[in-house]
Amino acid sequence: MKGSSENIRELEEKIESADMIVIGIGSGMSSASGFDYSGERFERCFSDFHERYGITDMYSGGFYPFPSAEEYWAWWSRMIWLNRYEAGIGKPYLDLLSIVRDKEYFIITTNVDHQLQKAGFDKKRLFYTQGDYGLFQCSLPCHQATYDNKEAVRKMLDEQEGMRIPSSLIPRCPACGRPMTTNLRIDDRFVQDEGWHDAAGRYEAFLRRCSGRKILFLELGAGMNTPGIIKYPFWKMTAEIGSAFYCAISRDDAVIPPAIRKRSLVIADDLGPVLASLSGTLRDKEIGEDI
Repeated sequence: MKGSSENIRELEEKIESADMIVIGIGSGMSSASGFDYSGERFERCFSDFHERYGITDMYSGGFYPFPSAEEYWAWWSRMIWLNRYEAGIGKPYLDLLSIVRDKEYFIITTNVDHQLQKAGFDKKRLFYTQGDYGLFQCSLPCHQATYDNKEAVRKMLDEQEGMRIPSSLIPRCPACGRPMTTNLRIDDRFVQDEGWHDAAGRYEAFLRRCSGRKILFLELGAGMNTPGIIKYPFWKMTAEIGSAFYCAISRDDAVIPPAIRKRSLVIADDLGPVLASLSGTLRDKEIGEDI
């Protein structure tokens, strides 16, 4: 078992030598940025919902069967504003950008908080598989389209009282008049709009170009909640591409299948310090080369 610093040096070498980098980002990345869904942050913003409904964290609260649409949107407007619009830019995202900025990379993520675009990553190199807090869709859905929600959410937040929004602010589909809902993949009604399909196509095209190239599959904070999106495909592609290398940085669920053990690395450490170390080291090297 290598020490953490030795593992980080090995990953640094893999990043520098890679022709292409495929990055998979899960919720652990935003948690490392301080955007936790439980604990002090939850209590500060949702103590009233905890007291009335017994909700203990933001994730489980998203599945709570609120008795009315007015209460449902009081919760969700607060949830969306906090995590999509109010949240600053997490330092781990900025560190990652500095690490891969000059590399040929693509990012697939299960996160829905828009952190990657806030940090300055090229939108055309991103695939948000699970939706976006910033979008509404028809709850049926009657058509495959999504709608920006910032203005509507802001009004709900400003005008809610007693954990309810005014009935007039309940968002409705412009096509059929049914209530809108969040564009999040929680069931088979999730809308994959034109932007979603375009991003999926760019990701597939990027992967097709990996054949015969030295490729690094870098998994950041992706646990076992939805392993079929990032973790399992990364393992499979590493096994199939002889020139590929897999690395996972995560405190939890960081394991390596025997079939790819010789071409893999696990850094079972906090994401924030690891990315900060990599960013600082690579930046120092660039400065040294310029002198």
